[in-house]
Amino acid sequence: MPLDPLVSGLLSPVVLAFWLGVVATSVRSELRLPDGLTAGLSIYLLLAIGLKGGAELADESLAVVWRPALAAGIIGVGIPVLAYAVLRWRDRFGVADAAAIAAHYGSVSIVTFAACLAFLDAVTIPYEGFVTVLVALLEVPAIVVALGIAAARRPGTASWGSALREVVVGRGVFLLAGGVAIGFASGERGLMTVSPVFVDAFRGVLVLYMLDLGMVAARRLRDIRRAGAFLVGFAIVAPLVNGAAGVALGTLAGMSLGGSTVLGVLAASASYIAAPAAVRVSLPEANPSYYLGAALGVTFPFNLTIGIPFCLALARIIHPG
Repeated sequence: MPLDPLVSGLLSPVVLAFWLGVVATSVRSELRLPDGLTAGLSIYLLLAIGLKGGAELADESLAVVWRPALAAGIIGVGIPVLAYAVLRWRDRFGVADAAAIAAHYGSVSIVTFAACLAFLDAVTIPYEGFVTVLVALLEVPAIVVALGIAAARRPGTASWGSALREVVVGRGVFLLAGGVAIGFASGERGLMTVSPVFVDAFRGVLVLYMLDLGMVAARRLRDIRRAGAFLVGFAIVAPLVNGAAGVALGTLAGMSLGGSTVLGVLAASASYIAAPAAVRVSLPEANPSYYLGAALGVTFPFNLTIGIPFCLALARIIHPG
C-alpha cells in the first residue's frame, strides 16, 4: 500500500473537499453550489455506482453472493434493533425519536459507500463487484424494522405502506437499483461504452459533491448541540461497533479483504437520503435535529476521516491471509 490508510484517508481529495466545505460555512463564505447542480451530482453518483456494480454482478454466481447477502440481512435487522434499545435506555429518547435515529443508523450512506470505494481504489485494494447489491439489501430492511418497532410501541404512528413506498421509489434506492439492472443487462461491454462519463469521471464528481456536503454538515453541527453529549457519543461509538460487526460478518461470509472493509463501512454508516424521507412520512413527530444532526453532522465526517481506515485496519487484523 503506497500510503498509511489513515494518512491516505485524511489527505484524499474527497475528504479534503468535504472539510473545505465545512470551513466555507464556518467562516460564512459566499461559496454555494446551485441547487440544481447538487441534485444532478447525486443522481450521477447513484447511477454510476449502480451501473458499475450491475456490470460486475453479471459475472458473479449465486453461490458466491448468497453468504454476503445473508450477512447484510443480519446487519440490516440487527443494527436498528440494538440502536433502538440503546437510545431508549433510561428513557433518554422517546419512542419516535429513538426509532427515527435507529432507522438512520440501520440504513446506509450512499456517499460514504462511494467514498469507501474511491479510498480502496486509491490504495489498490480490490473488492467484490456485487457490493453495490449489498447497499440495497441494507437500505430498505433497516428502515422497515425501525418503523415497525415504532408501530408496535405506539400503534398508529407509523404507516408501513407509505414508508416502504418512500424508500423503494425514492431517488436513492430507485436509481441504485435501476443502475444495477442496466449494468447487469448490458454487462462489462456495455459499461465500456459509457465509461468515460460514469467510470473515469466518478472521483471528480464525488469531490464536487463532497464540497457541498461539507457545507451542509457544518450547518447540522449546530443542531446536534441540542441533543447533548449522549447522542454525540452514540454517533461516534455506533459506527465503530457496527463497523467491527460488519467486517467480522463479511470475513465469516468469505468476502475478500476489500469486500469485508466495504461491508464494515456500510454497517458503520448512517443514512441521510432514504431514511429521512421515510421518517418524515411515518414519524413526523420525530425531531429532525436529532437524526439528521447525528447522522450528517457527526457520523458522516467521522466515518470519512476515521471510520473507513478503521474498517480496513480491522479487516487486515482478522482477515485470513
